[in-house]
Amino acid sequence: MPFSAAREVPGLIVKFGGYPLHHGGVGAIRSLGRLGVPMYAITEDRYTPAAASRYLERAFVWPTTGTEDPGRLVEGLLRIGRRIGRPAVLIPTDEEAAVLIAEHQGELGDHFLFPCVDPVLPRRLASKQGLHELCVEHGVPSPSAAFPQSYDEVVDFAEKARFPVVAKNREAFVRRERPAVRGTTRITTRVGLLTLARDWGEHPGVILQEYLPREQAEDWIVHAYFDRDSVPLALFTGVKVRSWPPHAGMTAHAYVVDNPELADLAARFIKQIGFTGIIDLDLRFDRRDGQYKLLDFNPRMGAQFRLFESESGVDVVRAMHLDLTGRTVPEGEQRAGHRYIVENIDLPALLAYRRSGYTTPHAPARASGTELAWLAGDDPLPFLTMLARFVRPGTKHLYQLWRGNRRGGSARSGGQPA
Repeated sequence: MPFSAAREVPGLIVKFGGYPLHHGGVGAIRSLGRLGVPMYAITEDRYTPAAASRYLERAFVWPTTGTEDPGRLVEGLLRIGRRIGRPAVLIPTDEEAAVLIAEHQGELGDHFLFPCVDPVLPRRLASKQGLHELCVEHGVPSPSAAFPQSYDEVVDFAEKARFPVVAKNREAFVRRERPAVRGTTRITTRVGLLTLARDWGEHPGVILQEYLPREQAEDWIVHAYFDRDSVPLALFTGVKVRSWPPHAGMTAHAYVVDNPELADLAARFIKQIGFTGIIDLDLRFDRRDGQYKLLDFNPRMGAQFRLFESESGVDVVRAMHLDLTGRTVPEGEQRAGHRYIVENIDLPALLAYRRSGYTTPHAPARASGTELAWLAGDDPLPFLTMLARFVRPGTKHLYQLWRGNRRGGSARSGGQPA
Protein backbone atom coordinates (compact mmCIF):
# COMPACT_ATOMS: atom_id res chain seq x y z
CA MET A 1 0.00 0.00 0.00
CA PRO A 2 1.32 3.49 -0.86
CA PHE A 3 -0.25 4.79 2.37
CA SER A 4 -0.65 3.85 6.01
CA ALA A 5 -3.80 4.08 8.08
CA ALA A 6 -4.14 5.42 11.62
CA ARG A 7 -4.04 2.10 13.44
CA GLU A 8 -4.84 3.74 16.75
CA VAL A 9 -8.30 4.76 15.45
CA PRO A 10 -10.71 1.81 15.23
CA GLY A 11 -13.74 1.43 13.00
CA LEU A 12 -17.27 0.45 14.06
CA ILE A 13 -19.81 -1.12 11.69
CA VAL A 14 -23.23 0.31 12.61
CA LYS A 15 -26.33 -1.56 11.46
CA PHE A 16 -29.91 -1.59 12.67
CA GLY A 17 -32.44 -4.29 11.85
CA GLY A 18 -32.15 -7.99 11.15
CA TYR A 19 -30.16 -8.75 8.01
CA PRO A 20 -27.29 -11.00 9.13
CA LEU A 21 -26.12 -11.98 5.63
CA HIS A 22 -24.71 -8.55 4.80
CA HIS A 23 -21.56 -8.78 2.73
CA GLY A 24 -20.96 -5.02 2.82
CA GLY A 25 -20.19 -5.08 6.52
CA VAL A 26 -17.81 -8.00 6.03
CA GLY A 27 -16.13 -6.08 3.20
CA ALA A 28 -15.59 -3.03 5.41
CA ILE A 29 -14.16 -5.14 8.24
CA ARG A 30 -11.70 -6.71 5.82
CA SER A 31 -10.86 -3.48 4.03
CA LEU A 32 -9.72 -1.61 7.14
CA GLY A 33 -8.65 -4.70 9.06
CA ARG A 34 -6.08 -5.53 6.37
CA LEU A 35 -4.52 -2.12 7.06
CA GLY A 36 -4.16 -2.96 10.74
CA VAL A 37 -7.16 -0.90 11.87
CA PRO A 38 -8.95 -2.50 14.87
CA MET A 39 -12.51 -3.29 13.76
CA TYR A 40 -15.71 -3.63 15.76
CA ALA A 41 -19.25 -4.38 14.59
CA ILE A 42 -22.83 -4.38 15.80
CA THR A 43 -24.35 -7.78 14.97
CA GLU A 44 -27.70 -9.53 15.44
CA ASP A 45 -26.06 -12.51 17.13
CA ARG A 46 -22.67 -14.16 17.57
CA TYR A 47 -23.05 -16.35 14.48
CA THR A 48 -23.25 -13.81 11.68
CA PRO A 49 -20.59 -13.85 8.94
CA ALA A 50 -19.27 -10.49 10.15
CA ALA A 51 -18.75 -11.85 13.66
CA ALA A 52 -16.67 -14.70 12.19
CA SER A 53 -14.12 -12.48 10.43
CA ARG A 54 -10.53 -12.82 11.58
CA TYR A 55 -10.22 -9.04 11.22
CA LEU A 56 -12.92 -8.30 13.81
CA GLU A 57 -11.72 -7.41 17.29
CA ARG A 58 -15.16 -7.76 18.81
CA ALA A 59 -18.82 -8.13 17.85
CA PHE A 60 -21.30 -6.18 19.97
CA VAL A 61 -24.43 -8.33 19.90
CA TRP A 62 -27.35 -5.92 19.82
CA PRO A 63 -30.57 -7.15 18.13
CA THR A 64 -32.58 -4.19 16.80
CA THR A 65 -35.44 -3.67 14.39
CA GLY A 66 -34.54 -0.21 13.11
CA THR A 67 -37.83 1.15 14.47
CA GLU A 68 -36.68 1.88 18.03
CA ASP A 69 -36.82 5.31 19.62
CA PRO A 70 -33.78 7.30 18.36
CA GLY A 71 -32.79 8.20 21.93
CA ARG A 72 -32.51 4.52 22.78
CA LEU A 73 -30.32 3.86 19.74
CA VAL A 74 -28.07 6.82 20.51
CA GLU A 75 -27.62 5.65 24.09
CA GLY A 76 -26.78 2.15 22.82
CA LEU A 77 -24.11 3.59 20.52
CA LEU A 78 -22.66 5.64 23.36
CA ARG A 79 -22.43 2.53 25.56
CA ILE A 80 -20.53 0.75 22.80
CA GLY A 81 -18.26 3.77 22.38
CA ARG A 82 -17.40 3.69 26.08
CA ARG A 83 -16.60 -0.02 25.85
CA ILE A 84 -14.29 0.56 22.89
CA GLY A 85 -12.56 3.19 25.00
CA ARG A 86 -11.34 5.53 22.25
CA PRO A 87 -12.96 7.46 19.37
CA ALA A 88 -13.93 5.15 16.50
CA VAL A 89 -14.90 5.90 12.90
CA LEU A 90 -18.58 5.07 12.39
CA ILE A 91 -19.44 3.10 9.24
CA PRO A 92 -23.24 2.86 8.78
CA THR A 93 -24.57 0.11 6.50
CA ASP A 94 -28.22 1.22 6.29
CA GLU A 95 -30.26 4.41 5.99
CA GLU A 96 -31.53 4.20 9.57
CA ALA A 97 -27.98 4.25 10.92
CA ALA A 98 -26.81 7.00 8.54
CA VAL A 99 -29.75 9.26 9.43
CA LEU A 100 -29.42 8.62 13.18
CA ILE A 101 -25.74 9.60 13.11
CA ALA A 102 -26.43 12.75 11.07
CA GLU A 103 -29.30 13.88 13.28
CA HIS A 104 -27.45 13.27 16.57
CA GLN A 105 -23.98 14.56 15.78
CA GLY A 106 -23.84 16.60 18.97
CA GLU A 107 -24.40 13.64 21.28
CA LEU A 108 -22.13 11.28 19.32
CA GLY A 109 -19.29 13.64 18.47
CA ASP A 110 -17.24 13.13 21.66
CA HIS A 111 -17.08 9.35 21.21
CA PHE A 112 -16.94 8.83 17.45
CA LEU A 113 -15.58 10.19 14.18
CA PHE A 114 -17.90 10.70 11.20
CA PRO A 115 -18.39 13.22 8.37
CA CYS A 116 -20.12 16.40 9.57
CA VAL A 117 -23.04 16.59 7.16
CA ASP A 118 -26.08 18.87 7.17
CA PRO A 119 -28.26 17.03 9.74
CA VAL A 120 -31.40 17.11 7.57
CA LEU A 121 -29.77 16.01 4.32
CA PRO A 122 -29.37 12.20 4.74
CA ARG A 123 -33.04 11.77 5.68
CA ARG A 124 -34.11 13.83 2.68
CA LEU A 125 -31.83 11.94 0.30
CA ALA A 126 -33.02 8.54 1.57
CA SER A 127 -36.64 9.61 1.00
CA LYS A 128 -37.97 8.93 -2.51
CA GLN A 129 -39.93 12.16 -2.43
CA GLY A 130 -37.08 14.18 -0.95
CA LEU A 131 -34.64 12.87 -3.55
CA HIS A 132 -37.06 13.54 -6.40
CA GLU A 133 -37.56 17.13 -5.23
CA LEU A 134 -33.79 17.68 -5.01
CA CYS A 135 -33.34 16.28 -8.52
CA VAL A 136 -35.98 18.66 -9.89
CA GLU A 137 -34.45 21.58 -7.99
CA HIS A 138 -30.95 20.95 -9.35
CA GLY A 139 -31.79 19.75 -12.83
CA VAL A 140 -30.73 16.13 -12.33
CA PRO A 141 -32.71 13.70 -14.52
CA SER A 142 -34.98 11.29 -12.66
CA PRO A 143 -38.11 9.31 -13.55
CA SER A 144 -41.36 11.29 -13.44
CA ALA A 145 -43.20 10.60 -10.20
CA ALA A 146 -46.38 11.24 -8.23
CA PHE A 147 -46.89 11.27 -4.48
CA PRO A 148 -50.60 10.62 -3.79
CA GLN A 149 -51.91 11.83 -0.45
CA SER A 150 -55.17 9.87 -0.53
CA TYR A 151 -56.95 7.00 -2.28
CA ASP A 152 -58.83 9.53 -4.42
CA GLU A 153 -55.52 10.91 -5.67
CA VAL A 154 -54.44 7.36 -6.57
CA VAL A 155 -57.68 7.03 -8.58
CA ASP A 156 -56.97 10.33 -10.36
CA PHE A 157 -53.42 9.17 -11.11
CA ALA A 158 -54.69 5.83 -12.45
CA GLU A 159 -57.03 7.58 -14.90
CA LYS A 160 -54.14 9.47 -16.52
CA ALA A 161 -51.16 7.16 -16.03
CA ARG A 162 -49.37 5.23 -18.70
CA PHE A 163 -48.88 1.67 -17.50
CA PRO A 164 -46.83 -0.09 -16.34
CA VAL A 165 -45.86 2.09 -13.38
CA VAL A 166 -43.61 1.44 -10.40
CA ALA A 167 -44.67 1.70 -6.77
CA LYS A 168 -42.12 2.18 -3.99
CA ASN A 169 -42.29 3.05 -0.31
CA ARG A 170 -41.99 6.82 -0.12
CA GLU A 171 -39.78 6.85 2.97
CA ALA A 172 -36.94 4.41 3.60
CA PHE A 173 -37.86 4.43 7.28
CA VAL A 174 -41.27 2.77 6.96
CA ARG A 175 -40.03 -0.34 5.15
CA ARG A 176 -39.67 -2.26 8.42
CA GLU A 177 -42.59 -0.72 10.31
CA ARG A 178 -45.54 -0.16 7.96
CA PRO A 179 -44.51 -0.73 4.32
CA ALA A 180 -47.10 -0.05 1.63
CA VAL A 181 -45.34 -2.45 -0.75
CA ARG A 182 -42.82 -5.19 -0.01
CA GLY A 183 -40.30 -3.66 -2.39
CA THR A 184 -40.09 -2.04 -5.78
CA THR A 185 -43.32 -3.22 -7.42
CA ARG A 186 -44.16 -3.09 -11.12
CA ILE A 187 -47.89 -2.57 -11.69
CA THR A 188 -49.18 -3.30 -15.17
CA THR A 189 -52.84 -2.21 -15.08
CA ARG A 190 -55.18 0.39 -13.61
CA VAL A 191 -57.17 -2.35 -11.86
CA GLY A 192 -54.00 -3.76 -10.35
CA LEU A 193 -53.02 -0.35 -8.99
CA LEU A 194 -56.42 0.34 -7.45
CA THR A 195 -56.53 -3.13 -5.89
CA LEU A 196 -53.19 -2.55 -4.19
CA ALA A 197 -54.13 0.97 -3.15
CA ARG A 198 -57.10 -0.24 -1.10
CA ASP A 199 -54.63 -1.53 1.49
CA TRP A 200 -52.58 1.69 1.67
CA GLY A 201 -54.85 3.51 4.10
CA GLU A 202 -55.94 7.14 4.17
CA HIS A 203 -52.45 8.49 3.57
CA PRO A 204 -50.61 6.23 1.08
CA GLY A 205 -46.91 6.14 1.86
CA VAL A 206 -45.92 5.43 -1.73
CA ILE A 207 -44.30 7.00 -4.73
CA LEU A 208 -45.80 6.10 -8.12
CA GLN A 209 -43.05 6.36 -10.65
CA GLU A 210 -42.52 6.19 -14.39
CA TYR A 211 -41.42 2.72 -15.50
CA LEU A 212 -38.12 2.67 -17.37
CA PRO A 213 -38.23 -0.43 -19.60
CA ARG A 214 -35.28 -2.70 -18.89
CA GLU A 215 -35.08 -3.59 -22.59
CA GLN A 216 -34.23 0.07 -23.25
CA ALA A 217 -32.04 0.71 -20.23
CA GLU A 218 -28.77 -0.05 -18.48
CA ASP A 219 -28.16 0.15 -14.73
CA TRP A 220 -25.17 2.11 -13.42
CA ILE A 221 -23.59 2.62 -10.01
CA VAL A 222 -21.61 5.51 -8.53
CA HIS A 223 -19.70 5.15 -5.27
CA ALA A 224 -17.70 8.03 -3.82
CA TYR A 225 -16.39 9.73 -0.73
CA PHE A 226 -16.68 13.52 -0.42
CA ASP A 227 -14.74 15.65 2.05
CA ARG A 228 -16.07 18.53 4.18
CA ASP A 229 -16.04 20.82 1.12
CA SER A 230 -18.01 18.30 -0.97
CA VAL A 231 -14.92 17.54 -3.04
CA PRO A 232 -14.58 13.89 -4.16
CA LEU A 233 -11.49 12.22 -2.69
CA ALA A 234 -12.50 8.89 -4.27
CA LEU A 235 -15.08 8.50 -7.03
CA PHE A 236 -15.94 5.34 -8.98
CA THR A 237 -18.41 4.30 -11.70
CA GLY A 238 -19.60 0.87 -12.74
CA VAL A 239 -22.35 -1.02 -14.53
CA LYS A 240 -24.68 -3.64 -13.06
CA VAL A 241 -24.99 -6.93 -14.89
CA ARG A 242 -27.43 -8.53 -12.45
CA SER A 243 -29.19 -7.68 -9.18
CA TRP A 244 -31.39 -9.56 -6.75
CA PRO A 245 -34.34 -9.29 -6.65
CA PRO A 246 -34.05 -8.94 -10.42
CA HIS A 247 -33.83 -5.34 -11.66
CA ALA A 248 -34.90 -4.02 -8.28
CA GLY A 249 -32.49 -5.07 -5.57
CA MET A 250 -28.95 -5.59 -4.39
CA THR A 251 -26.11 -5.82 -6.89
CA ALA A 252 -25.23 -9.47 -7.60
CA HIS A 253 -22.77 -9.01 -10.48
CA ALA A 254 -21.13 -5.81 -11.69
CA TYR A 255 -18.10 -4.35 -13.49
CA VAL A 256 -15.99 -1.25 -13.02
CA VAL A 257 -16.46 0.86 -16.16
CA ASP A 258 -15.06 4.34 -16.73
CA ASN A 259 -17.86 6.85 -17.30
CA PRO A 260 -16.65 10.48 -17.11
CA GLU A 261 -20.12 11.86 -17.93
CA LEU A 262 -21.69 10.00 -15.02
CA ALA A 263 -18.86 10.90 -12.65
CA ASP A 264 -19.27 14.58 -13.54
CA LEU A 265 -23.05 14.41 -13.03
CA ALA A 266 -22.61 12.89 -9.56
CA ALA A 267 -19.86 15.31 -8.50
CA ARG A 268 -21.85 18.36 -9.61
CA PHE A 269 -24.99 17.19 -7.80
CA ILE A 270 -23.12 16.50 -4.56
CA LYS A 271 -21.45 19.92 -4.72
CA GLN A 272 -24.83 21.60 -5.28
CA ILE A 273 -26.48 19.94 -2.27
CA GLY A 274 -23.37 20.16 -0.07
CA PHE A 275 -23.17 16.52 0.99
CA THR A 276 -20.21 15.14 2.93
CA GLY A 277 -19.38 11.46 3.33
CA ILE A 278 -19.85 8.20 1.44
CA ILE A 279 -22.51 7.88 -1.26
CA ASP A 280 -23.95 4.93 -3.18
CA LEU A 281 -26.04 5.97 -6.20
CA ASP A 282 -28.22 3.86 -8.50
CA LEU A 283 -28.91 5.33 -11.91
CA ARG A 284 -30.59 3.97 -15.01
CA PHE A 285 -29.41 5.00 -18.47
CA ASP A 286 -32.51 5.45 -20.62
CA ARG A 287 -31.61 4.68 -24.21
CA ARG A 288 -34.81 6.37 -25.42
CA ASP A 289 -33.59 9.85 -24.48
CA GLY A 290 -29.90 9.27 -23.69
CA GLN A 291 -30.18 10.38 -20.05
CA TYR A 292 -28.85 8.93 -16.82
CA LYS A 293 -31.80 9.02 -14.39
CA LEU A 294 -31.11 8.96 -10.67
CA LEU A 295 -33.23 6.31 -8.93
CA ASP A 296 -31.71 5.97 -5.48
CA PHE A 297 -29.31 7.87 -3.27
CA ASN A 298 -27.92 5.91 -0.34
CA PRO A 299 -26.12 8.34 2.02
CA ARG A 300 -23.83 5.59 3.30
CA MET A 301 -21.59 2.72 2.21
CA GLY A 302 -23.17 0.41 -0.37
CA ALA A 303 -23.02 -3.35 0.11
CA GLN A 304 -21.03 -3.74 -3.14
CA PHE A 305 -18.46 -1.02 -2.36
CA ARG A 306 -15.55 -3.47 -2.67
CA LEU A 307 -16.19 -3.57 -6.41
CA PHE A 308 -14.33 -0.29 -6.47
CA GLU A 309 -10.71 0.24 -5.52
CA SER A 310 -8.23 2.64 -7.05
CA GLU A 311 -4.79 1.67 -8.30
CA SER A 312 -3.52 3.27 -5.09
CA GLY A 313 -5.52 0.77 -3.01
CA VAL A 314 -8.23 3.21 -1.93
CA ASP A 315 -11.91 2.32 -1.63
CA VAL A 316 -14.59 4.60 -0.18
CA VAL A 317 -14.30 3.17 3.35
CA ARG A 318 -10.53 3.58 3.38
CA ALA A 319 -10.90 7.09 1.95
CA MET A 320 -13.24 8.07 4.79
CA HIS A 321 -10.99 6.62 7.49
CA LEU A 322 -7.92 8.33 6.03
CA ASP A 323 -9.70 11.68 5.74
CA LEU A 324 -11.28 11.63 9.19
CA THR A 325 -7.93 10.78 10.80
CA GLY A 326 -6.13 13.63 9.06
CA ARG A 327 -4.27 11.59 6.47
CA THR A 328 -3.99 12.29 2.77
CA VAL A 329 -6.11 10.17 0.45
CA PRO A 330 -3.80 9.18 -2.41
CA GLU A 331 -5.05 9.69 -5.95
CA GLY A 332 -5.38 6.84 -8.40
CA GLU A 333 -7.44 5.65 -11.35
CA GLN A 334 -10.16 3.07 -10.78
CA ARG A 335 -9.46 -0.52 -11.83
CA ALA A 336 -11.46 -0.57 -15.07
CA GLY A 337 -12.78 -4.01 -15.99
CA HIS A 338 -12.70 -5.33 -12.44
CA ARG A 339 -15.65 -7.57 -11.57
CA TYR A 340 -17.64 -8.13 -8.37
CA ILE A 341 -19.77 -11.21 -7.66
CA VAL A 342 -22.02 -11.90 -4.67
CA GLU A 343 -21.91 -15.68 -4.62
CA ASN A 344 -25.16 -16.50 -2.83
CA ILE A 345 -27.43 -14.28 -4.94
CA ASP A 346 -25.76 -14.28 -8.36
CA LEU A 347 -26.91 -17.80 -9.28
CA PRO A 348 -30.65 -17.12 -8.77
CA ALA A 349 -30.14 -13.75 -10.49
CA LEU A 350 -28.54 -15.47 -13.47
CA LEU A 351 -31.50 -17.84 -13.80
CA ALA A 352 -33.98 -14.97 -13.58
CA TYR A 353 -32.18 -12.77 -16.12
CA ARG A 354 -32.15 -15.36 -18.89
CA ARG A 355 -35.38 -14.08 -20.42
CA SER A 356 -35.46 -10.56 -19.01
CA GLY A 357 -34.44 -8.67 -22.16
CA TYR A 358 -31.86 -6.69 -20.15
CA THR A 359 -28.43 -6.20 -21.69
CA THR A 360 -25.26 -4.41 -20.57
CA PRO A 361 -23.35 -3.39 -23.72
CA HIS A 362 -20.86 -1.38 -21.65
CA ALA A 363 -19.76 -4.38 -19.58
CA PRO A 364 -16.36 -5.68 -20.73
CA ALA A 365 -16.20 -9.04 -22.47
CA ARG A 366 -13.58 -10.25 -19.99
CA ALA A 367 -12.86 -9.21 -16.44
CA SER A 368 -9.46 -7.79 -15.53
CA GLY A 369 -9.91 -9.26 -12.04
CA THR A 370 -12.63 -10.55 -9.72
CA GLU A 371 -13.60 -9.65 -6.17
CA LEU A 372 -15.91 -12.09 -4.41
CA ALA A 373 -18.22 -10.73 -1.76
CA TRP A 374 -17.81 -13.61 0.66
CA LEU A 375 -14.90 -15.90 -0.18
CA ALA A 376 -11.44 -14.63 0.76
CA GLY A 377 -8.34 -16.77 1.19
CA ASP A 378 -7.12 -14.76 4.17
CA ASP A 379 -10.54 -14.73 5.88
CA PRO A 380 -12.53 -17.90 5.04
CA LEU A 381 -14.91 -18.14 8.02
CA PRO A 382 -17.42 -15.49 6.90
CA PHE A 383 -17.97 -17.45 3.67
CA LEU A 384 -18.51 -20.72 5.56
CA THR A 385 -20.83 -19.00 8.04
CA MET A 386 -22.82 -17.50 5.18
CA LEU A 387 -23.22 -20.95 3.60
CA ALA A 388 -24.41 -22.44 6.88
CA ARG A 389 -27.08 -19.77 7.28
CA PHE A 390 -28.04 -19.49 3.62
CA VAL A 391 -28.22 -23.06 2.34
CA ARG A 392 -31.72 -23.96 3.57
CA PRO A 393 -33.62 -20.77 2.61
CA GLY A 394 -31.46 -20.40 -0.49
CA THR A 395 -32.22 -23.92 -1.74
CA LYS A 396 -35.94 -23.38 -1.15
CA HIS A 397 -35.83 -20.12 -3.07
CA LEU A 398 -33.96 -21.67 -6.01
CA TYR A 399 -36.49 -24.51 -6.13
CA GLN A 400 -39.39 -22.05 -6.27
CA LEU A 401 -37.60 -20.10 -9.00
CA TRP A 402 -37.03 -23.31 -11.00
CA ARG A 403 -40.71 -24.27 -10.70
CA GLY A 404 -41.76 -20.82 -11.83
CA ASN A 405 -39.52 -21.01 -14.89
CA ARG A 406 -40.82 -24.47 -15.78
CA ARG A 407 -44.37 -23.17 -15.71
CA GLY A 408 -43.39 -20.37 -18.07
CA GLY A 409 -43.98 -17.79 -15.36
CA SER A 410 -41.66 -15.19 -14.01
CA ALA A 411 -39.87 -15.15 -10.69
CA ARG A 412 -38.90 -11.54 -11.26
CA SER A 413 -40.27 -8.73 -9.17
CA GLY A 414 -39.90 -5.02 -9.46
CA GLY A 415 -39.01 -2.76 -12.32
CA GLN A 416 -35.90 -0.82 -11.41
CA PRO A 417 -33.39 -0.68 -8.59
CA ALA A 418 -34.76 0.00 -5.13
